[in-house]
Amino acid sequence: MLKLALLAQELPDATVPILIGALVLFAGMMVLLFVFASYFGLWIQSQLTGANISIFNLLGMTFRKVNARSIVRSKIMATQAGLEDPEITGEALEAHYLAGGNVQQVIRALIAAKKAKTISLTFREATAIDLAGRDVLESVQTSVYPKVIDCPPRGSVKPSLDAVAKDGIQLKVKARVTVRANLQQLIGGATEETIIARVGEGIVSAIGSATNHKAVLENPDVISKAVLAKRLDSQTAFEIVSIDIADIDVGANIGARLQADQAEADTQVARARAEGKRASAVAEEQEMQAKIEESRASLVLAQASVPEAMAEAFRSGNLHILDYYKLQNVSADTEMRKTIAGTGRHVVETNYGKD
Repeated sequence: MLKLALLAQELPDATVPILIGALVLFAGMMVLLFVFASYFGLWIQSQLTGANISIFNLLGMTFRKVNARSIVRSKIMATQAGLEDPEITGEALEAHYLAGGNVQQVIRALIAAKKAKTISLTFREATAIDLAGRDVLESVQTSVYPKVIDCPPRGSVKPSLDAVAKDGIQLKVKARVTVRANLQQLIGGATEETIIARVGEGIVSAIGSATNHKAVLENPDVISKAVLAKRLDSQTAFEIVSIDIADIDVGANIGARLQADQAEADTQVARARAEGKRASAVAEEQEMQAKIEESRASLVLAQASVPEAMAEAFRSGNLHILDYYKLQNVSADTEMRKTIAGTGRHVVETNYGKD
């Protein structure tokens, strides 16, 4: 550049604009050559495959910060697979890329849906599913090849679904749910966790409605039919194809255990009531003992007041000395009779023993 500047100073004034124009033309040719070298391969691929993405669109993708290689390959795949959706354009692919979507995954899902011939999936639906955070290609594959979900899932806290029949016997069940993706409800539909929860609830309800556990063991398909009849896949992203009972085992006798616990509880209640009655009886006995002691105390007080009454009677003249002696004789006679009566009973008992 320094040499060109010195050369421009040595040249006449008329030749300076010509030199500047030549430099600008040279710089433009270099830029065009760089762009042509960068996008020539992609442009040739798009033209030969019928994708028809111009070199100017490729250059615009660079300024819009779009991965031109991903857009061109996606458009080529769509063209070669014969996707006839008019919405699949270069601008639409760019918009989906700028929105954060996986363009190539969407095109692969559309191709897989077309090859299946039984799945109706548009470009708009596929982009919506992709932007919703779901793997649209996996969803299409699940719609073609059903997926098996373990219920309960592997690694869960409980290895089986536990339910109790009406006869009180516990059954431990493992089930496998075969589902197919429902692309029309994939956006906003419930996920696998909801399917597992609903199927588990249906299995527990079906076993609980059974009269006895033997009927369930003889015909496990009773559970499957009862669960399928409830349409558990409503408002979910899947369609339940079948519910198969993989394993069923007999657990504990929950009914007998509950009856034993109830009997123990009743026994404890009866013991508590009996203890209450015994405590009441003891309290009543203590109360009667207190009343007896109170009566004895009253008797002692009454006996203590007899001499005072007799003395008062002597002083007032209501009781004479002869009356007092008669009373003493009656009392002594009474004591003697008691003594004789007691001795006589003892003698009779002794003689009876000798006989």
